[in-house]
Amino acid sequence: MREEILKSVKRVVIKIGSGVLTDSDASLDMAVIGRISGDIAALRNLGIQVVVVSSGAIAAGRSELGLIDKPRTIPHKQAAAAVGQSRLMRAYEEAMAPHRLKVAQVLLTREDLESRQRFLNARATIDALLGFGIIPIINENDTVVVDEIKFGDNDNLSALVTNVAEAHLLLILTDTEGFFNADPRSNPGARLIPLVKIITREVERAAAGSATNVGTGGMATKVAAAKKAGKNGVATIMVSGKREGIILAAMRGEEVGTLFLPSEEGLKQRKHWIAYTLKPSGKVMVDDGARNALLDKGKSLLPSGVIQVEGRFDRGACLRVCGPDGIEFARGLSDYSSSEISRLAGCKSSEIEEKLGFYYGDVVIHRDNLVMI
Repeated sequence: MREEILKSVKRVVIKIGSGVLTDSDASLDMAVIGRISGDIAALRNLGIQVVVVSSGAIAAGRSELGLIDKPRTIPHKQAAAAVGQSRLMRAYEEAMAPHRLKVAQVLLTREDLESRQRFLNARATIDALLGFGIIPIINENDTVVVDEIKFGDNDNLSALVTNVAEAHLLLILTDTEGFFNADPRSNPGARLIPLVKIITREVERAAAGSATNVGTGGMATKVAAAKKAGKNGVATIMVSGKREGIILAAMRGEEVGTLFLPSEEGLKQRKHWIAYTLKPSGKVMVDDGARNALLDKGKSLLPSGVIQVEGRFDRGACLRVCGPDGIEFARGLSDYSSSEISRLAGCKSSEIEEKLGFYYGDVVIHRDNLVMI
């Protein structure tokens, strides 16, 4: 199965966690970075393009600032990132140079990908860099980012980058051998799961791990990343980045780590962007009839099905769509603002112009802009 999936991979996103890139003193581990760079060079020689999503900037800056523990405050995190980014890029430059490879730094925030134009610009930049034979090294712009525009962690970012870069595979390098049915750090009987066909709630519960002393995510964020990538039709392989030659072993189809199969019904790229890249600005609650029409019949959301609106937003905002029980089941782009939808709630489409004095269309959210979660 692995060989069948991997034979069509021509572009891969490799996410490298802080726990892989740093040593026991939380400093950058140049030996590991050198081995990873050698594997990336070997992939390039096989005709496979590589995009790297790399953690490690804050960890690198932390050691330079003399911080013993992971910085907690935003200013300290940003200071560590500002110091660490240049050191991280220099480490990659030095490690790639013997293989005659060049690297380019790409720093992103959520705002860059929420804007469709900037999303497409990021895609064009990555395509151009790969066309020149350069390895893009992508990281969140921690120096200026605040909680409101954070991706949350680089696992999440890597899943979004698979969509931006139109990659065929997500390879996550972590500090464990793969996905286990329990935390192997605290449970010696934990068993490695080599294949996950579907990411169920049981899988997500088993992944509810904790963050490390140098990273921001745990196993839960990596499984969430695999789920998001899978919705884009992209498989994910999770392996131990500390093992020598692990990238090539995984790409050869060897039974290493854990393979997460993609969803059988992957989302189109624009709908994946709506579902997983945009940050919802509000919530619209709908009745049972509307929920059934959206879920079972693929219909658009009409104003007659709206019960309640929460939040303040403009036309074109991403909204959570919830049933009467408050549980979210869809996301979509609104054709009307929050105040306008509040006035239209429960009305027929034929009454829109009379209620508002203008008319954008018959629906609150068109089915082309609606994604089932």
